[in-house]
Amino acid sequence: MTTRVFIAEDEPNILESLSFLLGREGWEVTSALDGNSALEQLNEGALPDVVILDIMLPHRNGFDILRQLRAAPRTRDLPVIVLTAKGQEKDRKTAEEIGANAFVTKPFSNKDVVDQVRKLAGL
Repeated sequence: MTTRVFIAEDEPNILESLSFLLGREGWEVTSALDGNSALEQLNEGALPDVVILDIMLPHRNGFDILRQLRAAPRTRDLPVIVLTAKGQEKDRKTAEEIGANAFVTKPFSNKDVVDQVRKLAGL
């Protein structure tokens, strides 16, 4: 069974890099470029095994999305990796309080991203 990863990231270069990296592992990658689209896809589509969620997204930020995911029975236990900007300890603390499962700091290490997805997907 293929591992499915959903990425919510508005920066095209980062999204492309993550998609390539995860696709190379044989995982199925879907994505959204803004917060509203991300939440809509996560609420209506097939659930992924892991979500990679940027904090700074247009229309709805990652914190709002994470709060809504944790509040809904369908997505309450969905593993979420939050992308945080380097040095943003306050963002990391907020995401942790809301219920993020893991953090990856931008700029990210390819190995860190793959390791976190493997761990959260139970691989």
